[in-house]
Amino acid sequence: MTAVVVGEYPAHLHPAYVTGPRPMRVLAVRRLTDEVTHFRFGPADDAAPFLTSYQPGSHLIVSAGGQRNAYSLVDDGMYPTSYGISVMRRGAGGGSDWLHDNLVEDAVVEIEGPRSMFPPVLDQHGALLVAGGIGVTPVLSHARALARDGRRADIVYSYRRGCGAHIDDLRALAAQPTVTLHEVSGAAATVEVIADRLRAQPLGTHAYACGPTSLLETYTQLAEAAGWPSARVHLERFTAPEQDPGDPFTVTVASSGARVDVPAGVSLLQRLLDSGVPVPNRCRQGVCGECRIPVRRGRIEHRDFVLTDDEKAMGDAMLCCVSRGQDIEVDL
Repeated sequence: MTAVVVGEYPAHLHPAYVTGPRPMRVLAVRRLTDEVTHFRFGPADDAAPFLTSYQPGSHLIVSAGGQRNAYSLVDDGMYPTSYGISVMRRGAGGGSDWLHDNLVEDAVVEIEGPRSMFPPVLDQHGALLVAGGIGVTPVLSHARALARDGRRADIVYSYRRGCGAHIDDLRALAAQPTVTLHEVSGAAATVEVIADRLRAQPLGTHAYACGPTSLLETYTQLAEAAGWPSARVHLERFTAPEQDPGDPFTVTVASSGARVDVPAGVSLLQRLLDSGVPVPNRCRQGVCGECRIPVRRGRIEHRDFVLTDDEKAMGDAMLCCVSRGQDIEVDL
């Protein structure tokens, strides 16, 4: 039988297929610290041996104990033979704890991705990489890709002593002449080192950061104080800051003409789901981009941390889990 071809790919290797939900097998489980475990996944069987390459900073979505959680990939993304994520135990009984308690070698779980929400800028002249705690995972991916290509990477890793996940990997990268590593502990010392490294970067450098909200706020404030343009300052959030309830508003669904009232303190996403309008979603905090929907008209109050300033200015899309507005018509 002749294989069905989609574009230049056989159907069973097409990117739309190999990034969609599918079973993958646990190849290895390795404890990195008391709180962080590394999991490595491969194809569940020989029928689909192909793994999709990905941009540094990409993530997988793993179905864990009834939840779908995103975890950053830690490798450089070029021609992968397996996918690696490192997960911190949260102690709250959620999906991350479920992975720690249930995943063993040869277990099979459902995975989606890789997906890219924190990519590098392709024409950058090097990168400043800032990581806090488990935020080291996407930073390590960026660092590995830069080191692979012989490009400059200046890394700041802030962590509690004894809790430095992947510190050996970063130290190994720092043995290369194009990579430098600054290890730091404590809030005051972290501020000092980040400020120093921001001042030290040559023109053409882009900065990337991932970690707790407090670190990201400090990083953006220091970058602004050092005169960095916002287009060169990138970050990935695990959680979003608290937001006020907002004002009530009404949305029109273009496909049906239905009007959906959204009270203060309730998300448009929740009201659409309540009204039988299916919308993919995951984080419900405006940091993952899963619930992006097209907008035909209206004034949007953007509250997300995903869309760029240019995308927000266009006014043709919104993340309905957090953003609000007035007189909005959505193209659903």
